[in-house]
Amino acid sequence: MTSASPASDVTSSSPLVGEEGARAAQRRGKVRGKAPNPTIARARELRRNATDAEKRLWARLRDGLPTAKFRRQVPIGPYFADFASHAGRLIVEIDGGQHEEATDAARTAFLQGEGYQVIRFWNHDVMQNVEGVLAAIAAAFTPHPPVAGATGPSLSHKGRGLGTDFAE
Repeated sequence: MTSASPASDVTSSSPLVGEEGARAAQRRGKVRGKAPNPTIARARELRRNATDAEKRLWARLRDGLPTAKFRRQVPIGPYFADFASHAGRLIVEIDGGQHEEATDAARTAFLQGEGYQVIRFWNHDVMQNVEGVLAAIAAAFTPHPPVAGATGPSLSHKGRGLGTDFAE
């Protein structure tokens, strides 16, 4: 008559049992236990399916205006900005045939209400005169001053940066 002891039981909840225990049952992936955010998924889709004009301007923005720190397809409220510089509170929109003036006016009003300056260019302007478009963006870009009281030392979890010495 043999009986299995708890130490030899493979289904034991002890972390010392080995790699085949509870960890093997966990789902593998970058995000565990969270449903994908539909806004992030849509922004990624828009980045993957960029127009030729967006691709061309993006390649030039990264090198031509590195201090502006532009990001692509940024969700702001219910809209996605083609290119947004939070540092300059500037949004660049590239318009093609799918844009409508009435919709764009509401979108621009919302984004301006959020504190952004919005400038628009047609696809053909970007494709035929990217240097002129970059010059216009550079002229519109002015670094946004920091918010009063928002600057200060970076605080770590151990309290460094407070100006107080703590024993570790």
